[in-house]
Amino acid sequence: MVVSTKGRYALRVMIDMAKFGKDSYVTLGDIADRQGLSEKYLESIIKLLVKNGLVKGLRGKNGGYKLNKDASKITAWDIISITENDFYVVSCMNPDAPKCDRVTSCVTLPMWKEFSEEMEAFFRKYTIADLAAKEK
Repeated sequence: MVVSTKGRYALRVMIDMAKFGKDSYVTLGDIADRQGLSEKYLESIIKLLVKNGLVKGLRGKNGGYKLNKDASKITAWDIISITENDFYVVSCMNPDAPKCDRVTSCVTLPMWKEFSEEMEAFFRKYTIADLAAKEK
């Protein structure tokens, strides 16, 4: 359970758009320059954000990307939950994992579920607007 580079960069992209794209679209090149990230790598991240409805894109001369809704309505969990493929505390909590034959008698499963719920609640406390306001 580690937040990947993809997850961390996606947060940075969203924060950048919250700061610099309130009234207009921002280019991926500008985001990459400000964040010191590879534009090529950001292309795959932005596709994922667009596909999941967090970002919208516009082609053309004044095109680019911007948040699909107000930054105060987008949480860190919204981003992490789509960028992290394997963000489970224990493997048996992954819906794609083979069913464990101990699921009905496992005394630790409720603890893992509670921890997962607490982790999600933690990330839901932070909005992109909150994080953008803290960035200098």
